[in-house]
Amino acid sequence: MALNVIAIEEHFWTPELQGLRPVGLIRDPEHAKRLDDIGALRISEMDASGIDMQVLSETAPAVQQLDPDKAIPLARRSNDYLHEQISKNPTRFAGFASLPVADPKAAADELERAVTKLGFKGAMFMGLCKGRFLDEKFFWPIFERAEKLDVPVYLHPSKPHQAVVDAYFKDHPSLMGPSLGFGNEVLTMAARLVVAGVLDAYPNLKVIIGHLGEGLPFLQWRMDRSLARDAKLPKSFTDYVKQHFWITTSGNFSDAALLCSIAELGIEKVIFSVDYPYVMNEPGRQWLDALPITEQQRALIASGNVKKLLKL
Repeated sequence: MALNVIAIEEHFWTPELQGLRPVGLIRDPEHAKRLDDIGALRISEMDASGIDMQVLSETAPAVQQLDPDKAIPLARRSNDYLHEQISKNPTRFAGFASLPVADPKAAADELERAVTKLGFKGAMFMGLCKGRFLDEKFFWPIFERAEKLDVPVYLHPSKPHQAVVDAYFKDHPSLMGPSLGFGNEVLTMAARLVVAGVLDAYPNLKVIIGHLGEGLPFLQWRMDRSLARDAKLPKSFTDYVKQHFWITTSGNFSDAALLCSIAELGIEKVIFSVDYPYVMNEPGRQWLDALPITEQQRALIASGNVKKLLKL
């Protein structure tokens, strides 16, 4: 039986938000061409690599850095646009909502509309919101609504805090993005959700992190030991991770890292993703097929786990 494969950190952009992006943020015209397309080109490349479905999200930073007066209508139009495109190929595409995070009440309402009216599967956060971490109580209404709707939130990186850029990466800008800065920011965001009490307040909240968890699986023992002393949490850090977090393989096709992630989190918490179009489908699918795991494990990573999580 052919392997059913679903990838969930796969991106597009709307013409409106493309026009608002900083010049030069997308350097590769091949990326731009594919971000434009939720049709023939995308499906042909999915077919060529045996990707059965993509769960799509507006590419970073989406509307997350915009003031509410702009972010609210743009998020709504982005989600409506994505819904329209999904409706043309509903067996090939699903969606994560873009949210006007700067207004948490409006973001929670838009999440509910996207899930209940448009059929979306959750939401994708795009890093910090105007320099603020999402564990601040100001943002908790979004987490409260996600828990109520029983949909996950996906922590996706964007540009790190400017103070971090200035202190850590000013002299080495090549480290600011996917090589180091993006991962550090998302890892910090995830750890802050734990220590800030977000996951105690919302015990059924589900959180997804890409790129094999941005290092999260490899730090659990040390985080457990240190936080038991320094944070006095009700549970161990590992307990929070195992209850609340799922990770995806997006843009991190390492056998050793994946096997460690399975050992730390359990096979049921690992989900296949590519990070299209920034990473192409073919190397991701070839890696999935060649992984030194059982066929049952491969099927869970390829689609079994995410079908359960997203109710696909």
